Amino acid sequence: MNAVPASRTMMGHTLLADGLASGATGALMCFGASPLSELLGLDVTLLRVAGGGLLPYAAMLVFFALRPLVSRAFVWTIIGINVMWTADSFALLASGWVQPTAWGQAFVVVQALAVAVFAGLQGMALKQARLVPA
Repeated sequence: MNAVPASRTMMGHTLLADGLASGATGALMCFGASPLSELLGLDVTLLRVAGGGLLPYAAMLVFFALRPLVSRAFVWTIIGINVMWTADSFALLASGWVQPTAWGQAFVVVQALAVAVFAGLQGMALKQARLVPA
């Protein structure tokens, strides 16, 4: 089966939670970039661009979470995006391109770990969907 049930299933719940968390984080970063920049030691433009990018991503996740079915390819794409976001977050800290405060380091690490958890949950939901008889 190339599609898995979404709404009212583990898959739908993980996509919805990912979408809501991404939307909240994106809105905070995009619209609160100036005060966050001072607290986190991260560039205003970095916060606005990353936050602004999360908003349509979040809307897409919520839209698909509420659909009856989502394709496995879509879910694998979301898992890949989440894994890349996690890796890029740690790479940003290691790169020396930014000099975040301790709060900024914690912000980047915590959101990266949360995104990694979503990727893991989405992978588990795919596995669970494969075990459910059609």
